[in-house]
Parts: sequence; structure tokens; C-alpha cells
Amino acid sequence: MSYYAASRSININLRSAKVPNKIPSISHNIAEPWWGLNHTVTPCFGARLVQEGNRLHYLADRSSITGTFSDADLRHLDQAFPVLLKQLELMLISGELNPCHQHGVTLYAKGLTCDADTLGSCGYVYIALYPTPATAA
Repeated sequence: MSYYAASRSININLRSAKVPNKIPSISHNIAEPWWGLNHTVTPCFGARLVQEGNRLHYLADRSSITGTFSDADLRHLDQAFPVLLKQLELMLISGELNPCHQHGVTLYAKGLTCDADTLGSCGYVYIALYPTPATAA
């Protein structure tokens, strides 16, 4: 049988095959992904920031919260977040944070601790923000 005849035979067999027109539903039961550095402290806000040169961009759909922040901590988070982002951008400029090499830094602002690391990802900075424990303040 020639190549052409064999391929034609296969095509005919595929066309006549009865294939169900239903896609089986599959439940993967995957928990929501955690964006940011993994941390055992709760409450904790984590995010994956997108790095563009020495600028960092926050995308709300790349963030997660575990636990419940107090109203005061939420207010402090709202106030400190832009300041912490600016400090992280300055660390990118100075080379303390390097997009190609894993190196963690810790910042403190308004009773919050911010752990950040690029994880050598070449384009992202991962952060975890949580209330500063009383012993570390």
C-alpha cells in the first residue's frame, strides 16, 4: 500500500469514527494560588509585582490575603504600600534587588513588615506584607 493510500485510509477511518461530542467535567479541587512569598504568618498579604526596568507594577489579580487584618492594619497597609514599592524600586536601581539572582530583603513601615525577593525570576518581585510582631519592632 502506498503512503497516499495509507493516509487516505486513515482519514476515512477517522471520519467514520463515532466520537462523543461531550467534554467530561473534571474537578481538580485546586486551592486558589498564592501570589507572593510563602509565609507562615497570618494575616498576610502577598503579591507578585511585575518588574519593568526599575519600575514595579502591582496587579490586583496577582495578589492574595490570608487571615483577617485589623482595621488599623488595613489603613497602615493602604498608607505604606506605595512607600514600600518606591523603596523596592530604589533597591532595584542600587542593585540590592537583582532580577536575575535570588536575594531577600526586609522592609518595615507603619507597623508592617515587608519581605521581598525576585527569586531569580527575571521580571517579578514577590512580596509578603504582615503586621510586625511585637518582639521584632
